[in-house]
Amino acid sequence: MPRKQLNGRAIEVTDEGFLVNPSEWSEDLAPLLAKEIGIDNLTDAHWKVIRFMRSDFEAKGQIPSIRRMKNEGGIPTKELYELFPEGPAKKAAYVSGLGKPQGCV
Repeated sequence: MPRKQLNGRAIEVTDEGFLVNPSEWSEDLAPLLAKEIGIDNLTDAHWKVIRFMRSDFEAKGQIPSIRRMKNEGGIPTKELYELFPEGPAKKAAYVSGLGKPQGCV
């Protein structure tokens, strides 16, 4: 598997750049990952999504769907698309240090 340097650490990633091991993620990596996909500034609303995804993943063992983020996380779908345009589940998972969600191309 490929590796990339983030904050001076070599981190194992997939061919698409998703972290292989979510436990290697830390909050200081999120802004770097976000910049890679065109999000220059993480707002409190972004962090709400990121933190929900991380905690839900830890509790359930799978990456939450958009529906779950809306219903369980209280994050409106429209807002998800505004925060993470052109693929909110995939982009939010990327910034959150999780794998690629099932069903994403």
